[in-house]
Parts: sequence; structure tokens; C-alpha cells
Amino acid sequence: MPPWDRAEGRTGGPSSHDAIVAGASLAGCATAIFLGRAGARVALIEKSPDPRAFKRICSHYIQASAVPTLERLELLEPMMEAGGLRSRMRPWTPWGWLETPAERAGYGVNLRREHLDPMLRKTAAETPGVELMLGWEVCGLLRDGAAVNGLAARSREGEQRTLRGQLVVGADGRDSRIAEMAGVRTKTSPHGRFAYGAYYEDSHADPENASFAWLMDPDWAAAFPTDGGLVFYAAMPTKDRLAEFRRDPEAALVAYMTSLPEAPPPIREQRRVGPLLGKIEMPNRVSVPVAPGLALVGDAAMAVDPLFGVGCGWALQSAEWLADSVTPALRGEEPLRRGLRRYRRKHSRVLRMHAYTINEYASGRRTRPGERFFFAAAARDPEIAAKFDELVTRRAKPVRTLVTSLPRAIAANSRGAVERLPGKARGRLPNA
Repeated sequence: MPPWDRAEGRTGGPSSHDAIVAGASLAGCATAIFLGRAGARVALIEKSPDPRAFKRICSHYIQASAVPTLERLELLEPMMEAGGLRSRMRPWTPWGWLETPAERAGYGVNLRREHLDPMLRKTAAETPGVELMLGWEVCGLLRDGAAVNGLAARSREGEQRTLRGQLVVGADGRDSRIAEMAGVRTKTSPHGRFAYGAYYEDSHADPENASFAWLMDPDWAAAFPTDGGLVFYAAMPTKDRLAEFRRDPEAALVAYMTSLPEAPPPIREQRRVGPLLGKIEMPNRVSVPVAPGLALVGDAAMAVDPLFGVGCGWALQSAEWLADSVTPALRGEEPLRRGLRRYRRKHSRVLRMHAYTINEYASGRRTRPGERFFFAAAARDPEIAAKFDELVTRRAKPVRTLVTSLPRAIAANSRGAVERLPGKARGRLPNA
């Protein structure tokens, strides 16, 4: 009999909680904080024994859509005190810069993960009702019939514990073992780009702390300013350029960023701080976010193309949605399945179409005529640019954005077409 199936004793004995969260990064810590504040008893398990551990391959950007969640977690002010920057997106396209009026722009947050992750973990550990278990690895799920009702964990010293609860939460990232052990249905799609990036000292900081992105069709690049006077430069070309990056990653990154249209501050004059990071394979994974007794949050539920910088924000937001959905059940006010069903609907309703459009573009394809039409209009019309900003900062749904923007986009591109006509021909157009 496995030790976690025994019912007595410290080693292998059961420990009862309302919820057990596997993974103490952004999604897991946020889930534990929200549930703990709602009165739940939460076990928060993390494989790493280091309370200052952080995710290294990440652009660190938190989209504007997640800022209300940060405020509710009471973390926005501490993040700013730690050097975080409120930042708007400024995209470049082959038709020009998309200039959203400042008062219409969505402002995200830039703070390196080496500061953010320990901050969230400390907040979770200090939340009443939350037990943070560092250095413990999940080694099995427990079930009551078809429903998950706990898990087995093993410490680095070989101690084993059985943790039982009404709800198990998988917050263990893109390659979630919890999702795999639970057998949830997962759809995987390939990624046609690769990524390299690094932090550099930024002696030419933008006065507005804007984050810049270059949509070069089909390649992509970005520059994210952050705390400590640093900027994170990221390159995501298609895989036909992989060989040159593998030969000399830093030289290739510097050359790539320098060659950008209206390039960022001179990267050649800046000093790299920390390692140069690379990610070759980034398959998109979308899982059913619930099963009986189980929920997935963050990348464990939906890991999409990092090009659009949604991972950190969606990790925090999905944690909030889950906690709000299941709190009545954990209080005994309704069956847990009702809360899980509510979470699944919310997750799908808000993220499904975003994920579809993101993952479809992740193939590495070029933009389509309809997309080029929209980008051209956004470069000509600040109102369309503002609609695009709402979309890329995930404050608006894709279909609604396209439908409501179409009439104005047609008008903007029509004006542009007229302005490009020779003066003689333009004079013959009625009402031109």
C-alpha cells in the first residue's frame, strides 16, 4: 500500500484543508490569497524550497486587464514601491505607429519576476488560513470515486504527506503534472516562432515608460522597460532564422533589434544584465479547466503564445475567477460542481476567442487581408488605434472589437485611399 493511502500518522497521514493548491507562482499564490481571505483553509505546495524562486523565462509584463486584480490583491502599490512601472503599449506596424490617445490607453505593469514572485509568495504565506509548503513535490492525486479529493506530496528529505480537501487546484504551469495526472482533455497546437531575450541597462528611457512592440509580418520584437533602469528586449522571429540565433544568440539579438524600423534606443551601447534567455519550442496548450474536485489556473489551464504577453495577467485573473466561483461551495452553501461549472463558463467566456486568435497566429503565418485592413485603419485613425489597444491589452473581446470598429475602419481607409490619389484625379471625386 502506498504511504499516502494510509489513514494515520504524520508520514502518510491525512491533513484536511478546504483547498490544496499545487504551484506557488503567480496563479497559485493569487488563488491561495483570495481563498484564504474568504475564510478557506488552504495548503499551498511549491516544489522549490527557495522562497525567492522566480520564473526566469518571462517578459514580466502584466496586461492592463489584470490591473484590477492586482488592486484587489492589494499588490499594485507594493509593486510600484518596488520599482514597477505603469506602461502603455506602442505598436509599430508596416503602416506606421498605432497612436492611442493617452487617456484611452490601457496601462499595464512592468516589474521583474525576481521581485514579483517573492512578493506574492510572502503575501500568500502571511494570509490567515494559508499554509505555504516549500520544497514539496506532488507525487499523486487522491480520489473519491471519480472526484479528486486530495494529493500526496513528498519533501526533499523524503517525508511524505497526504493532503485531503474539497478542491485541488493545479497551478503548476504550462507542462502541468496535475492536469496530466487528472487526465483532463488538452488540445495542443504547434508554434512557428522562437524567442530570445535579455535585460539591458537603459540609458535612453522613454519618458512615458511605454512598452514598444514591432509587428513586422511575420516576425515580432518588443522592448519592455522595467524596474532598476532596465529594459527587456525580446525577439520572436519565425524558425527559418533559428540557425543564426543558435550560432551566436547575443550577436543575433543585438543585430535583430538594431535592424528594426524606427529602432529602439541603441542596444549596441547598452550593457546586458543577467543571462540571455531562449525558448525554442512553445506549443500552445488549452485544457478543460475543471474536473470533479479539480480546477486548473494560469498556464496549467491555458498556455498560449507569449508574443501577446497575456500569461502573467491571465494567471492572476483566472485565480480570481476560480476563488470567486468556488468560495460559496467551500463554505458549504452549494455543491462544489456548481462552483466549478461557474468557473469553467467564466474562463471560456472571457478567454476562449482571445486564445483562438492568439494560437492561430502563433503558427508563424503572415497577416491576412482583413488584419492588414484593420492595422492600416488603426495607423490612420486614433479611435481605431484605441479599439486595437483595448483588444491587445485584453480589455475587450475580439469579435466585439472588430464589429464595432468596422464602419470607422472603412471610412479611415477610404480617406487614406483618396489622399493617395493624384491631385487632378482627386479633384474630380464628388465631396472629396
